[in-house]
Amino acid sequence: MSEAVLELRGVSAGYDGTAVLRDVSLSVGPDEGVAILGPSGSGKTTLLYAVAGFIRPRAGEIRIRGRTVAAGSVALQPEERRVGVVFQHYALWPHLSALDTVAYPLRRRGLSTAEAAAGARALLDRLAVGHLADRRPAQLSGGEQQRVGLARALARAPDVFLLDEPTAHLDAALKTALQEALADSGRGAGVATLYATHDVAEALAVADRVALLRDGRIVQVGTPVEVYARPVDHWAAALTGPVSVLDAVLTDGDVGAATLQLGDRRLRVACDGDATGVTRVLVRPDWASLDDGELTGRVASVRYHGTHTDYRVEIGAGSIAVRDAGPPRHVSGDVIGVRIRRVWPLRGEVG
Repeated sequence: MSEAVLELRGVSAGYDGTAVLRDVSLSVGPDEGVAILGPSGSGKTTLLYAVAGFIRPRAGEIRIRGRTVAAGSVALQPEERRVGVVFQHYALWPHLSALDTVAYPLRRRGLSTAEAAAGARALLDRLAVGHLADRRPAQLSGGEQQRVGLARALARAPDVFLLDEPTAHLDAALKTALQEALADSGRGAGVATLYATHDVAEALAVADRVALLRDGRIVQVGTPVEVYARPVDHWAAALTGPVSVLDAVLTDGDVGAATLQLGDRRLRVACDGDATGVTRVLVRPDWASLDDGELTGRVASVRYHGTHTDYRVEIGAGSIAVRDAGPPRHVSGDVIGVRIRRVWPLRGEVG
């Protein structure tokens, strides 16, 4: 990775004597997007506010392009930090058109009225809302308002782009469209993007890396594939998607494979983690399949989702979730075959 645009070193922060962030260290490089994924109350918004300058850290240091913006007695104001912020509640000025909203930060940067208008229109066009340039917020949908807010943040030409659950109040179609815009918004300009969300699918879709935040502490940082396929513990696994825990023994670990013993059955499965001493394993729904007959189980529940069907199947070693493409092929109570193709050794407590 190139030299970091944004660096947090041992940052702690909170409100009114209550600690929220605890010793957070993280770096974000140019043209990189990092999603902060965590449940409500984990400290995601507080982390963004500390970077933006809305709150002052109690300890640690925040640097943007090598310049200290917060540490000890140093606390630069938000307008001094070259940070663009997009809130989940839009926060657009009700009396300004979309064009004037986006042009405002351009004029603040010293552009003429004509230059600012041209730049604003280009940004709105880039986010597919240029045809709405003359409309005020009350005349825009939620997704359109959020795109205008995104364009306004980009108009500041920030070094760091902060997104606070920007799709939280949008329907599925608008959310997907805005996710695509967010994924591309800072590319090519050397901007570091920090994206706070509790939406797992969103984090995995838009981020280059994902940081898992629990009780104000980062517990894992990795690519979307790493945090999904190789979680540090059961909490991290459950945060990043559906998962089953099976009582099992892993032996004969080799490069990328191990022997999985479930009761009296021994199966060879893909496993790229250390199998030594493992007595429980994690299985994602897409790591198992139906009807192969390797194991036998009884269907406990069936949930159809359009593109796929999720089954909960009771086997001797526990209950396993299995994802199958298409509409349901079985009903509750059916006895079916299940094949496990991949597992991950469970480290950390279940809960």
